[in-house]
Amino acid sequence: MKKKTLYLIHHSHTDIGYTDRQEKISRYHIDFIKSVLYFLEEIEKGHHPEWSGFKYTCENYWQVEQFLAHSTQEEQNKFEYYLKKGLIDISLNYLNMTELVDEDVLNKKLAQGKHYTNSIGFETNSAMTADINGFSWGYAESLFQHGVENLYSCLHTHHGMFPLFKKQIPFWWETQQGNKILVWNGDHYQTGNDFLLVPNSDQSKQYDESGYSVERANEQFKITEERIFRHFELLEEEGYPYSFSPAMISGIVTDNAPPNPRMMEVIHRWNKQHGEQIEIELITLNEFFHILRKEPTKIPTYSGDWTDWWADGVGSTPAPTKIYRDAQRKYRIANKLTTDSNKGNPELLAQAEHQLMMYAEHTWGYHSSVAQPWNTFVNDLDYRKAAYATNANSFISQHLDELLAKLGEESIQMNREPFYKIINPHKRELMDYARIYIKHWETIDDSYYGANKTDFVEVLDCQTGKVIPCQVLDTALGKEIEFLVNLKPQEERLIRLRRKPVEQSLTQKWNHAHIGTELVSDIASYDGYTHRISTYSVETDYLKLEIDYANGIQTFIDKKNNLDLLHPNRLAAPFSGIYEVTPISTDACAERRMMGRNRKGRITERTFSKLVNVRLISNEEVYALLELDYELKGTKMYTVVLRVYKGIPKIDITVRIQKENEWAPENLYIALPFSYGEDYELFVEKSGTTFRPAIDQLPGTNNEFYLLNNGLTFTDGNHSLVVAIKDTPLIALGNLESHLIELNSKETERKNKDLVYSWPMNNFWETNFKVDLSGFYEFNYSLLLTSNTTPNDSVERATELNEGILVIAYNPKK
Repeated sequence: MKKKTLYLIHHSHTDIGYTDRQEKISRYHIDFIKSVLYFLEEIEKGHHPEWSGFKYTCENYWQVEQFLAHSTQEEQNKFEYYLKKGLIDISLNYLNMTELVDEDVLNKKLAQGKHYTNSIGFETNSAMTADINGFSWGYAESLFQHGVENLYSCLHTHHGMFPLFKKQIPFWWETQQGNKILVWNGDHYQTGNDFLLVPNSDQSKQYDESGYSVERANEQFKITEERIFRHFELLEEEGYPYSFSPAMISGIVTDNAPPNPRMMEVIHRWNKQHGEQIEIELITLNEFFHILRKEPTKIPTYSGDWTDWWADGVGSTPAPTKIYRDAQRKYRIANKLTTDSNKGNPELLAQAEHQLMMYAEHTWGYHSSVAQPWNTFVNDLDYRKAAYATNANSFISQHLDELLAKLGEESIQMNREPFYKIINPHKRELMDYARIYIKHWETIDDSYYGANKTDFVEVLDCQTGKVIPCQVLDTALGKEIEFLVNLKPQEERLIRLRRKPVEQSLTQKWNHAHIGTELVSDIASYDGYTHRISTYSVETDYLKLEIDYANGIQTFIDKKNNLDLLHPNRLAAPFSGIYEVTPISTDACAERRMMGRNRKGRITERTFSKLVNVRLISNEEVYALLELDYELKGTKMYTVVLRVYKGIPKIDITVRIQKENEWAPENLYIALPFSYGEDYELFVEKSGTTFRPAIDQLPGTNNEFYLLNNGLTFTDGNHSLVVAIKDTPLIALGNLESHLIELNSKETERKNKDLVYSWPMNNFWETNFKVDLSGFYEFNYSLLLTSNTTPNDSVERATELNEGILVIAYNPKK
């Protein structure tokens, strides 16, 4: 047998909130680095020769950042000293993230690690991740742009799976921009612990009731021998091409594990007895990639999205996730408004970025969230997690307020003339609707709006002197006045509200067959009369909806192209609900564990919503407003609000839900059963990349669901239907039934044309998902028809729909 080497990389896996309070986890990792400094000093002084060869890799820069903020200059000097000696290493990944984080925040955080290592003259170009089951395609480009040339992935296949149908192999991951990083498609982040090399852990078999036993230690070493030799035998049987095998190892088998130099005691014993056949060496992350890059074996190249199996955690916290998404939109708008002369408040911006990053970190709760949902610690950590989203929103809102104030935004004032500044913050020309809200105490030309006045105000464009058609709606924010504007990139325009002249009609049109004496308008169109808006159908110059009284929207016609955009195989009407619950036949945790890669069981009960009422709330010049009430198991209210605009081919949709409490595993989906003719493609957007699900992905990855940034588009190459998803980022693709999971391949490309569902709620994970989904929710979407746009442009349009046009109260300088 040719000599083999087992390379071990020692690290402490960061799960922020899984094993303890989030702030306590920070303290642990600070002290972990300090203890490593102590161990290395002891070894250097000759006090512990049995620990010689000990090395430690900081799993991410966040750990180092915490240490630098809570250490003395002397400790920092020691840290740099051991870094440069090669006994400590830093992974340039910031944290183990979900795909919820957007590329702007991610890039800023990745830059911090590279800036620190450059500042101290420490050469590193590698990153590792642990636990998480995938990364956005844009993540690879972000790593590359910040000096990361190597990525070691330690996936956890619990409810997930590694890519390429095989682990412990390298590949080149090509980004959408054509750059490449070298990836080691590795095993679990504590595989090295399975070899029983750590003597003082709960895995150890060296102890009995009376304590340490030489006899038991020898018995344990025999198990170590069996496992290591068998490990390399299996690799050889599988045609593994390398003479080495890498494995990650922790001080003990737990997340947030303390470092442990005592593994060196067993490693030295092993090398003394078996080093000529298989040598064990503790190395750093960067050392491993130096070794790998010297190997002559040809490494294949793949490109595409590495879709995250664990992205669905956000569905267990729909309320704070909605707050987080609002914070992301404000963050992007603030960046678009920032100039050299108007920077807002940089300190608030930095605080917001930190909170955005921490909420998107992959840990979604305490480890017993499902087993003991009543536990004080479970709820304590849940509120702490939600606080990241809330704090991010608060900080970025204040920062945005600073920016808007410098643009002239006025605070509320008595007797203010109703001037407003309309701002297009985007870098493209935009035609869309703007909204102004008038409080009950505000006046228009010295007149109060009044509770019953809806046809009272008009919008005046101060540049052209023209009146812009508007429509008024009563809302909790006050009278909502909405109107269509066309703005050039980053254009600002002044408008004024003024009292509309009251016109009294002297004639009635009831001499014609338009409406009966009970004031119900239910006469179909006839020669000389067109009935375009009703509870049966809605028609504008651009589109037509027909509503079936059993299900909801049954046709959705693009009138320009005479094409029904609903999927021919749809199971549910657009924006109607689907509820799933899996009865507990074992216990709440075991039932979920048995689901594997599915997010439901074979005995899952699935219910489709049933339409019970349709109401036409408003129909005026700007839009028609309809409410569709459904019955749906698991909810006490399920209402779909359609705002169908008349000036552009756009519909705003709000889904209102009152969700009931359920301990059993459940899912709630909102149907998005759209297409664009027979020959269309689906594109989605996340983390700076636009790609085709089930096509532009790494082989062997997840094509069941995706976590998006702003939305998706169905396109035939010339025309597109854009779906902007504002509040809830998850979509599911394809079959809702429990089924054998097809990992992504050429054969699964057909799924690109499968049914799409928005997936706002789930609680299937058996450990750290929040189990209680009950409460009141409001999820917002927009549909827009576009022509002659690329997929990138269409998806960017979804971003603009979500961020909208800004309106601020403004007092013109006189």
